[in-house]
Amino acid sequence: TFMKSLTNNLYAGVGYYFDHFSNIEALGKVPISVSNGVIKYMGTRETASGPTFRLLYDTRLNQINPQQGMYYDITFRTSGKALGSDSNWTSIQIDSRAYLQFPKRSGNVLAFWMFDWLTASGTPPYLLLPSTGWDDSYNTGRGYIQSRFRGKSMTYFESEYRYHISRNGLIGGVVFANIETFSSDISPEYSKLYPGYGLGLRIKANKFSKANVCIDYGLGEGGSGGFFVNIGEVF
Repeated sequence: TFMKSLTNNLYAGVGYYFDHFSNIEALGKVPISVSNGVIKYMGTRETASGPTFRLLYDTRLNQINPQQGMYYDITFRTSGKALGSDSNWTSIQIDSRAYLQFPKRSGNVLAFWMFDWLTASGTPPYLLLPSTGWDDSYNTGRGYIQSRFRGKSMTYFESEYRYHISRNGLIGGVVFANIETFSSDISPEYSKLYPGYGLGLRIKANKFSKANVCIDYGLGEGGSGGFFVNIGEVF
C-alpha cells in the first residue's frame, strides 16, 4: 500500500493485495468426514487478487509503544475474477485505537482497541474470512488459538492497562481483557460473545525507541489459554 500525507496526521493511499493458498488440507486428529468436508468447501487452492483503498489518521508520537494519541485506519479491499481471484467480493476493516496516561503524567497507559472486519459483498475464500488472530499483526483474541472463530463479519474490542514495575522502566506489566463475536455463517455458536483476559510482563529492549519484549498469558472460555509473545506492544 502506498500512502500520501493529506495533512499532518491524515493519510490516504492505494495498494494491491494478492493471496494464494495451495495444498490445503486438514491436519491433526480429525475424522475423515471433516477432512473431506474441508476439501469440498475450499478445494486445495484459493486465490484472491485486487486493489485496496486506505484512509489513515494517526496522532501517536511512538507507534512501537504508544503513550498518547489516536489511531484510526479504514481499509477497503476488493477482489475480482477478472484479476485472477476465485470469486468476486469486497471487505472493510476498521481499526480504531486510543491511548491515555492514567493517572496523568504517571507513565502508565490505558489503551483501547476496536477492530471491525466486515464482508461488504460476496464471500471471501475461507482462509481470508475474518478470524481470531487474523488481523495484520495477528494479535486479536489473546486467550484463544489463532483461527479459533471465523465468519463473514467480526467485531472485536480490547482494553489494556500498562504500568511500570521498576522505576527506570526496564520492567513493566499489563492486564488486559477482550471480547469478540462473529456472524453465524460458519457456526451459530460463533455469534456468541467470547471473552478473553490475562496479564503479562514487559521487558524494555531498547530505551530509545521504548520497544518492549511482551510476554502475556491469556485465558478464554472452555479451558482455552496460552502464552502470547510480541516485540513491540500488541496494539
